Amino acid sequence: MTVASAGRTPATFEIKSANLPLVCLLLKSDDLAALASELQARFGDTPDFFDHDPAVIELSPLRAAGIETAPDFAALIPLLHSLRLRPVAVRGGSAAQMAAAQAAGLAAAQDLVMPRERPARSEAPAPQAPAPAPAAEAAPTSALVIDRPLRSGQQVYARGRDLIVMCMVNPGAEVIADGHIHVYAPLRGKAIAGARGNVDARILSLCLEPELISIAGVYRTSDVPLPPEVQSRPTQVRLVGGTEGKLVMDAIT
Repeated sequence: MTVASAGRTPATFEIKSANLPLVCLLLKSDDLAALASELQARFGDTPDFFDHDPAVIELSPLRAAGIETAPDFAALIPLLHSLRLRPVAVRGGSAAQMAAAQAAGLAAAQDLVMPRERPARSEAPAPQAPAPAPAAEAAPTSALVIDRPLRSGQQVYARGRDLIVMCMVNPGAEVIADGHIHVYAPLRGKAIAGARGNVDARILSLCLEPELISIAGVYRTSDVPLPPEVQSRPTQVRLVGGTEGKLVMDAIT
């Protein structure tokens, strides 16, 4: 049997730690029928909202609610696949929940974390290589700019960036961004900022008359009248208190 030299770097592979963006689904109920209904209500009109994103299922809300039994992962996984989510791991569950998840092919989240450094072997010091020239700083992702009116039934999604709309967002239209949303015209449709959980995202409009505004999943509909000081006026909408908080509207003067 040939034994590879301990000090030789393999030519065919290399293992390093990786910090990857993951969607986190906080599971608050084991009622999958209700979950399917709410997911359909939230994402049914935007079937391409997710792009086969890897997802971690957070089970700690179940335990906080006193639910120690495992959800039906055999049904939950296909449900998430239908939304173009790819569940890869779970975390925060009871022993029974974690075991059931792993039996369904999901990893425990802690198993995804690799040590950042391995102890170096005792070897003769190699000659020090010259320091590489500093890499040029990556240019920030530019905002998506829309310079036409958006009519009923139209939807624009700025994935991974801000959205700037120069014309009116009519009733029935929808603007979505992972970052901020700026509407330099009347906003009369739906505006969803921080779509992937950015609680610092904001919505700004020169004339706020929306059907719905949402930041990081916290939303307000036109069923609740806007305060008179911001109705049809230049307004900034922000989220206070994180995903369990509330939307605050400030008039822009």
